[in-house]
Amino acid sequence: MPTSKKLVIVESPAKAKTIGAYLGADYEVLASVGHIRDLIEPKNLPPELKTGSLGKFSVDVENGFNPYYVVSDQKKKTVADLKRALKDADELYLATDEDREGEAIAWHLLEVLKPKVPVKRMVFHEITKDAINRAKDNTRDIDTALVDAQETRRILDRLYGYEVSPVLWRKVGPGLSAGRVQSAATRLVVDRERERLAFVTASYWDLTVDFAPRSSDAQTGADSFTAKLQRLDGQRIAKGGDFDDKGVLASGVRALDESAATALAEALRDDATVSTVTSVESKPYTRRPAAPFTTSTLQQEAARKLRFSAKQTMSVAQSLYENGYITYMRTDSPSLSEQAVSAARAQARSLYGADSVPEKPRVYTGKSKNAQEAHEAIRPSGEQFRTPASLERELRGNEARLYDLIWKRTVASQMADARGSTATVTIEAKPAGTDTVALLTASGTVITFRGFLQAYEEGKDEERASEKDAAADAKLPPLTQGQSLAVVEAEAKGHETSPPPRYTEASLVKALEELGVGRPSTYASIMSTIVDRGYVTPRGTALVPSWIAFSVVRLLEDYFGDLVEYDFTAAMESDLDRIADGEQDRVDWLSGFYFGNAEHRGLRNVVDNLGEIDAKSINSIRIDDDVTLRIGKYGPYLEVLEDPEQPPRRVNLPQDLAPDELTAAKAHELIDAPVQTDRVIGVNPETGKEIVAKDGRFGPYVTELEPEPSEELSAAAKKKLPKPRTASLFKTMDLAEIDLPTALKLLDLPRVVGVDPESEAEISAQNGRYGPYLKKGEDTRSLTSEDQIFEVTLAEALELFAQPKYGARRASSALKEFENDPVSEKPIKIKDGRFGAYVTDGVTNATIPRGETIEEVDFERAVQLLADKRAKGPAPAKKAAPKKPAAKKPAAKTAAAKAPSTRAPRKTGAKSAT
Repeated sequence: MPTSKKLVIVESPAKAKTIGAYLGADYEVLASVGHIRDLIEPKNLPPELKTGSLGKFSVDVENGFNPYYVVSDQKKKTVADLKRALKDADELYLATDEDREGEAIAWHLLEVLKPKVPVKRMVFHEITKDAINRAKDNTRDIDTALVDAQETRRILDRLYGYEVSPVLWRKVGPGLSAGRVQSAATRLVVDRERERLAFVTASYWDLTVDFAPRSSDAQTGADSFTAKLQRLDGQRIAKGGDFDDKGVLASGVRALDESAATALAEALRDDATVSTVTSVESKPYTRRPAAPFTTSTLQQEAARKLRFSAKQTMSVAQSLYENGYITYMRTDSPSLSEQAVSAARAQARSLYGADSVPEKPRVYTGKSKNAQEAHEAIRPSGEQFRTPASLERELRGNEARLYDLIWKRTVASQMADARGSTATVTIEAKPAGTDTVALLTASGTVITFRGFLQAYEEGKDEERASEKDAAADAKLPPLTQGQSLAVVEAEAKGHETSPPPRYTEASLVKALEELGVGRPSTYASIMSTIVDRGYVTPRGTALVPSWIAFSVVRLLEDYFGDLVEYDFTAAMESDLDRIADGEQDRVDWLSGFYFGNAEHRGLRNVVDNLGEIDAKSINSIRIDDDVTLRIGKYGPYLEVLEDPEQPPRRVNLPQDLAPDELTAAKAHELIDAPVQTDRVIGVNPETGKEIVAKDGRFGPYVTELEPEPSEELSAAAKKKLPKPRTASLFKTMDLAEIDLPTALKLLDLPRVVGVDPESEAEISAQNGRYGPYLKKGEDTRSLTSEDQIFEVTLAEALELFAQPKYGARRASSALKEFENDPVSEKPIKIKDGRFGAYVTDGVTNATIPRGETIEEVDFERAVQLLADKRAKGPAPAKKAAPKKPAAKKPAAKTAAAKAPSTRAPRKTGAKSAT
């Protein structure tokens, strides 16, 4: 009797490998490698559909917002492999992730594969043998409401991007994009930079005093502690938080200046100063552990403690999940299953003692009611947690570090509170010979029971410097009311208020979550998008907006106000949640969003009634009455109107100047700086021509000026005249210091090193697009530095040519190597190219996006980058463009036949299939 065969389809090859090992020989586990089909690009629609209601978006906005899906050329082999495997299967298990995207992938597989065998939807939140077996025995139908929500989100993003982005192209610059979530995130970063621009620094002084009990040890400072001045003659002394962002002091507060603060410090140092403890208060101190990780809190904490980007965190977490170490990493629920609670409590009891665990388990609840995130918190997988120490041989590097963080947070979440007491001492000090009364305080916390702190302590985001209190947690000796104290030292300190800190990835994720913008699965892609689009540049951990981002946000605020309102964007997320819950109809919602209804103007109405947009105004920021910042095609510059009858003068901005650093004073400093003019270095003694040093668009260079052509020459004759010789400066050279001999050597490149005695071929040293190198006929060898072009000898050159051309490079040409790509079945490598590092399988090359490091790219990310690049397809040749639709017509017809019926039969079809 033949054995039944069951086909299981998951998203990723790594997950397929892990699950296949658990299920055994009766199951064949294959990967779809993400989505197998998507909305077609409108330009690739069949010609007969381009002029219809589908033509603009590949979504039929006039007929129920029906999408036009197509299986990409790159996924046809995957689909063929899945269909081939399905022919030999008796059952089909769709085991994609249990969120919107995973549910949609499962539905698309069902639509394309059209299985004739029973279909079961299999879901799990951790990849362990027990969890997989439970999921296999407890399948369900496809959740069509989740599919509706994903499809609505996809169509919403297509409508938003395709309507708004072209406006940005015309009025700000080419290649820009708008999106419902990325635009809101960009606006947050720009708003924070605007706050920093508008911030007015305020100066203030405070006073700290070191006290000690009056005894023989007072002079040595034994048992001393530090207190901070709080009141002077009954009036509260200003701290940083008492000034607003305009530098205005709150009423009823006194700000000390330098002279008053130093005079008071000097007076307090007098031995005759009387200092007395007026009160000693002690209060119980209790601190609760943080909840287990959600997606956003994991990204925030990994950024604080491990310095991971959001994308890096999710990439590492994905690997840990797919290899069975943690539960599903996309969730906004902090709750734990009973199994996980028991495991955490047992491990805490075992490692830290019975008293480290409270009598009752801790229960954590989240704010989200979204069905797609109905998973438990991110935790170690299994009924018993594996300690980081037990996994030393299995986990390395970032995976080990992130697992350690998740394990500690989970165990600590079920541990007892940290307990202790906080003592606050109030001291009255009266400088000798004055009527002044200074009131100072010092606080100290003593932890008597560490509780969860034995396992884990949550990190903090960067605080404003003006809000930090150095004396907030002093170590206090035993003190009693009425006790006399001696002043050991008094110090006046000057401070300046600081602007609100820029967002980091961690704090931006936190802000987006608090505003309800985006969802756990989108935070990492949001961060990548705003960096890749050039809206934001990381400076250390801080996110600095570009001037382009200012223009984009301003245009969106002025003409698409609703779309970048945080409440409106959050409401869209809530509406998608309602669709996912089956409480809202997708067609009604999309119709209201696009065409308008009683609550919304409608995107189409907004776009059709934009009116005239003044591009110059959108791309201008007034610095003061005389200076305006312009965001131009080649970057930002200052425009200065010095003479009404003359064109304005332009002054370029330094590339590393952050927006908040462009104050009016800085602008005038740049304007008043000496203008960098062409500098005549000297005259070439051989030609009599002047050699000039210049600073060009592509960097500093030297040139040999040609004589001015005669005015009698025709235009054609002028074109035939020799062009001036030019040469770029080496990276180590300074334009202001370049001398004539060096300039002549640069102009004479390539330099003849000598002649190979065997081949009699000339060897030259020169600079190329990929760096300095030696050339002998058609043979080349790289040099290690530009300076070697002038220094390399013939003997050294011959030695280089004697070595194999790719000897050293061949062994290390790949910066990283992975397993075979599931599509091309060829090994994946990361290499260094002309435009930076890229991923390749020898067939497809995919550039690693800006803001993403080589270390962050693992096998799964490499596969995704290649898949994304394949989905885009090769750049179309201009001459072949008209033939492309015809070539794709048969495939498009198949998709077209499906497209009109995607909505109506979904729910009945899905149910009958399962």
